Amino acid sequence: MAMSPHPSATAAPVVLAVRDLVKRYGVAVAVGGIAFELHKGEVLTLLGHSGCGKSTTLRMAAGLEEPDGGIITLRGTVVAEPARGTFVPAERRNVGLVFQSYAVWPHMTVGDNIAYPLEVRRVARAEIRRRVAAIAATVGLGDLVERPATQLSGGQQQRVALARALVYEPDVLLLDEPFSNLDAKLRDEMRDQLRELQHRLGTTILYVTHDQTEAMALSHRVAVMRAGQIEQLGTPHEIYENPASFFVQDFVGRTVVFAGEVVGKTGAALAVRLAHTPSVTLTASAADGLAVGATARVACRPEDIQVTTQPAGANAVPATIADIAYGGDHFDCLVRAAGAEIALKLPKSAAPTLGQSLTLALDPAKVKLWRA
Repeated sequence: MAMSPHPSATAAPVVLAVRDLVKRYGVAVAVGGIAFELHKGEVLTLLGHSGCGKSTTLRMAAGLEEPDGGIITLRGTVVAEPARGTFVPAERRNVGLVFQSYAVWPHMTVGDNIAYPLEVRRVARAEIRRRVAAIAATVGLGDLVERPATQLSGGQQQRVALARALVYEPDVLLLDEPFSNLDAKLRDEMRDQLRELQHRLGTTILYVTHDQTEAMALSHRVAVMRAGQIEQLGTPHEIYENPASFFVQDFVGRTVVFAGEVVGKTGAALAVRLAHTPSVTLTASAADGLAVGATARVACRPEDIQVTTQPAGANAVPATIADIAYGGDHFDCLVRAAGAEIALKLPKSAAPTLGQSLTLALDPAKVKLWRA
């Protein structure tokens, strides 16, 4: 389940703004001039493979890394601008940080761990007790404030880390792969709990992950990063349904890809002949400025393929079942078609068999062509 829509930029003030941000390590460019704005109450996720620059961007926003170029503002105040020699360190930025490592201090109780940022800020003891009790209850640790940190499960330790980051009411919460150390079931539970917590508190969050499911479920907007650049910035729906590049389509979700050649054009639609099945010509929408004669990648989502046992018709590809695995309420099938191997889920009622011939019918509106 994705986030509900976030108020428009005109309705929500900008909390964090990044413009022309650059970070180099020697001759290697980790972040190459990116820009984005994070609005109050919004969850913006930086999504990408390891090494794409997403964690480096978050660390610069936190004040843990100094940028080599660009400007970072927090609530309208410049906190980093190398050209003017401006750099505000992390301890003077009102941001909360949660990383892969929970960094829960084992010699402290849950309450002491949560209270630590307030003690550093010399908050009055009565106010510390009030805030710790309130945030511990909010994250589901209300009955555990006196428990030693060594007696906590992984999920409980992560909730302590969240509570500690939220207790001093930061302008923005920065989360870098916070659930990657948890097992799959607990990761799903924590993701749901964070989404519910964000809904309730309206926390402004900059989130970093390589996990597409987390990004789609938690975010109001997603920035897909590649080689230090933002490939596309948009809502989860925009990213998934209207990818700006083949990289985005192939990275976010599952994609079926055929090789082909553009052989005709009618308005905005192109006709493409499949390289491995020349007898098949498909109609598709061009997303990459392709012209007749160009080689192309024909891409669509598995869920947009209609599987039938009828002979191939218009915009259809013949296929054969190469492998079958029983999945209880469905069959997981490996299907070979036009030089591609495709994993499809077929209902039990289909009763598929090895070697069975199928037809994959493709909706022209759901098929995109990208430059090969």
